[in-house]
Amino acid sequence: MSVKLHWFLPTTGDGRTIVERFHANKSQGPSAQRPADLDYLAQVARAAERLGFEGVLTPTGTWCEDAWLTTAALIRETSRLKFLVAFRPGVISPTLAAQMAGTFQRLSGGRVLLNIVTGGDAIEQRRFGDWHDHDARYARTDEFLSIVRGVWSGQPFDFAGDHLRVEGATTLAAPDPLPPLYFGGSSAAALPVAARHAGVYLTWGEPPAQVAEKIAKVRELAEQEGRTVRFGVRLHTIARDTSAEAWAEAQKLLDALSPEQIAKAQSQLAASESVGQQRMVALHGGRAGTTARDLEIHPHLWAGIGLVRGGAGTALVGSYAEIADLIEEYHEAGVSEFVLSGYPHLEEAYWFGEGVRPELARRGLLAEVPAVRAVPGERAVAAQ
Repeated sequence: MSVKLHWFLPTTGDGRTIVERFHANKSQGPSAQRPADLDYLAQVARAAERLGFEGVLTPTGTWCEDAWLTTAALIRETSRLKFLVAFRPGVISPTLAAQMAGTFQRLSGGRVLLNIVTGGDAIEQRRFGDWHDHDARYARTDEFLSIVRGVWSGQPFDFAGDHLRVEGATTLAAPDPLPPLYFGGSSAAALPVAARHAGVYLTWGEPPAQVAEKIAKVRELAEQEGRTVRFGVRLHTIARDTSAEAWAEAQKLLDALSPEQIAKAQSQLAASESVGQQRMVALHGGRAGTTARDLEIHPHLWAGIGLVRGGAGTALVGSYAEIADLIEEYHEAGVSEFVLSGYPHLEEAYWFGEGVRPELARRGLLAEVPAVRAVPGERAVAAQ
């Protein structure tokens, strides 16, 4: 089975060092060197499309630009690229979300994917006016997705749950095709919701053996629901011509972090209610070590990003072949989709796209994608 590759839109900003992002607090480090303006994000999106990525993930939170508005603005900057729009079900009506997805799907020609982010940090959730506790948030997400899928049935839909209630919920038209639902969460409250609703279960980049254990749990729960689920992993990447060059780049990222930055970030991240975040922190224990390779937790898997960045905190580091080896290892564990990023996102897209992607294609792990050619004075179009 071939894999799908996605890239990332840095809607917090971008730079040549790790741009800190926290779900609980705004970035405490230096300002991003490249603001997340439309021109730069369009550059990243067009590069991802040209390099053959399936789509781009756009994050959600108070520390970044709104994902719906940003990606809608990029529809006409691209022709084939899909937009994996992250949003929080606790801060939007399920009927409105179903309507927005349908509109996006029609305006983009079927290029929206939906990433459901329940939220693992009470501080940020309260900023949105959400005072549910961790498990109640997942119970509400379960009801939310039941309503969304009911609205997309094309018939007026009634639902009464513990958290949400609608009567006669409907929209102009259901999206065609229905957007796949990407869903993450590592807690006992999250996994059954994923099994009932997810098209793709996403996990952060733990070592392959740990990812395989999580996949087995979700797969078993999904089978009990009479469903099948695909699996994806969220990772950063530092790909270079040689392994030494890649690790030297990781060392530059590590050297740019001060002990004060790391200590402050780890204090904030340790307070997160997210089980997935706790698992990320456990990979490095808040210790930077002396060299980048001190944080190599599996061959060519580096935990240094997570010293200061919330969420995905590991990176694939190595030569093109070495990174392809690790992707193949994740694939053998059951992963079929990879959501990748790197600093800066524009340049790293090219390092990976021009280096690792051909290696994966040679191994038979990638399906062909339409070539994209630029038309002077116009947006990129898919070559016929």
